[in-house]
Order: sequence, then structure tokens, then C-alpha cells
Amino acid sequence: MPIKIITDSGSDLPVLLQARYDIDIVPLTVTFPDGPMAEGTSAEAFYDKMETFHELPTTASPSPAVFLDAFRKADPESDLLVLCMSSNISSTYQSALIAKDMLLDEGFERGIEIIDTRNFSGGLARIVAMTAAYAQSGCGLAELKERTERIIEQTSAYFTLESLENVIKGGRLSRLSGGVASVLNIKLLLRISAEGKVEVVEKTRGFRKAVSSLLAKLDEKEHDYERSEISIVHSGSEQLALDVKERILAKHPFRAVHLSCMGPVMGTYAGRGGIGVAF
Repeated sequence: MPIKIITDSGSDLPVLLQARYDIDIVPLTVTFPDGPMAEGTSAEAFYDKMETFHELPTTASPSPAVFLDAFRKADPESDLLVLCMSSNISSTYQSALIAKDMLLDEGFERGIEIIDTRNFSGGLARIVAMTAAYAQSGCGLAELKERTERIIEQTSAYFTLESLENVIKGGRLSRLSGGVASVLNIKLLLRISAEGKVEVVEKTRGFRKAVSSLLAKLDEKEHDYERSEISIVHSGSEQLALDVKERILAKHPFRAVHLSCMGPVMGTYAGRGGIGVAF
């Protein structure tokens, strides 16, 4: 039986991957102080508008009803695999679980699995991309779930930000952890922990050194280049992302590189100028 893969907009999944694997995206909502973000707002317009407000936009997880609607619309001949952003930074996973129970109560007879990927943005995009590629082998839902869980265990995601103002304001990093960066041009190398939280790995002097420290993390891990894929995400800094891609491929010939801009959900906390790599 074919398997339909569904994820949420915290994945920052590239549009090309969405189309290639027919992946549905369940959206989180973003609201500015003057009202909800208009549908179809470009990433550039989002970052420009965010900088005009002192307060951050607010983000909200999809309701169970939104997930349920996505489940109902899926191909009636397909099993469902739902890959959610980390439950330690969003209640999206919990909403999906509730929607699953509602769907089963309606008499849903096909398979459905909900996975907390303990990741977000580039990390989640990598997991979704590699899972979708493996799904084309014709495996069953149980096997695909097991494969996905291995991909999650093997995924490492690091990022650094031009400014920590948004990630601290948004509660994704404690002010105590980020406070040192407010002086002397200190930048933080951050990672997504095994529990799906943001944690500080290293402090550097200047953004350029932080990016170099991020890239050095790839040298600490063995890679199966013929099978592994890498995701690069940026928050309104495309040229930096292209430069990072070039530097990575010069040393690490991954079979595929997925490049995308952080959308409004993750961009709210990253602010303009961030870069992240998941491998």
C-alpha cells in the first residue's frame, strides 16, 4: 500500500521536495501585532515586516481539526506517516496525536503513524526528505517508521544566528545562556539536542568564526556520501547559504543538498541572518 507523508510548516521543506514526493504541509499560524500574516506572504516580505515591530509575531500550532482535515484529504488508498517538529518546542505533535484518535474513531482502517522527530527546520527537512526517498522503495508502513527513527537518531543539526534577540524573546533560548552574546560581538553555535531542544555548543568571537565552527562539525562525523543528504537553511541570507553549500561540497560530496529559506514559523525565532546545517 502506498504511504502518504505529511509534515508541518516548521520543517521549512523546499518546494521542490514537496512536489517531488507529494508531501502535504500542515501550516502553523503566524500573527503580527497588527493581525494574522497574509496568506502567500514571501519570506523576504515577512522578514521586512517583522523588523518594523518591537514585539515578535506569535506562532500557534495547528489544531487537531486542521490535522484531521489533512488526513481526510489524503489518498484513500494510502497509509499515513506524519512527521512533526519537536514536541519540546511546539504542541504540533500533540495536535497530530489527537487528530489520529479522532480519525480512528471515524472508522479509519488504513495505517497511520505519528512521529515526534525531535527536530525542526533543516533537521526536520532532512528527515522528511530521506524518509520520502526511502518510501519509494515500496516498503510497508512499519518498516518506514523504523527507518525514519534511525534517520532521526543519525541526524545532527547545528545553527548560528546573526542576533539572539528573537530566539531569547521567543523563549527558545534562556537569557542566561544567551546573555554573554550581548557584549564583545560574541556569537553562539547552537544545536538541536537529542531531546529536541535548543542548546549552546560553543561561543565564538564574530559571526564568521561561528559559521566556520558550524562547518567544522561536519568533520567530526563519518558520512555515507552515497546515501546521506544534507539540508541547509537560512533566514533571509541566501548568499551566505550558497557560500556554505560550496564550502561543504568541496570537502563532503553528499548525494543531495537541500537548500531553503526559513519560513515565518522558524524565522520568527531566528531573525534575519541565520544559517543552519543538518547532516
